[in-house]
Amino acid sequence: MLPVTAKTKEQAEDCPIRQVLSQVTGKWQMLIVLVLEDGALRFGALRRTIGDVTQRVLTENLRKLERDGYITRSVDPGPPVAVSYALTPLGRELLEHMKSLTIWAAGRHQQVLDSRTAYDSK
Repeated sequence: MLPVTAKTKEQAEDCPIRQVLSQVTGKWQMLIVLVLEDGALRFGALRRTIGDVTQRVLTENLRKLERDGYITRSVDPGPPVAVSYALTPLGRELLEHMKSLTIWAAGRHQQVLDSRTAYDSK
């Protein structure tokens, strides 16, 4: 088994697995990385592509991903000023792992729905 057990808060904070996964496995982080697969996008295009994300939540998640080195933020002074986001090499590597999980999830969606229905009917 992977070393994921932490008996204290300090051990949990020092766990490299928890440190990384807690920052990349949220719904918004995963969607942002997946959306950037085909290349850089401006903030508005990112927001429209994802659809149901607020400006504040998107901004917070972009900052987290940039801080951890998964994306870069580029500013073209314009006019008008244009800010775009793109995956770094680390982000591209993460994307490949996320794509596998995404493909698996799409292929198992009906099975999960059937399981939920069976569970809820008990």
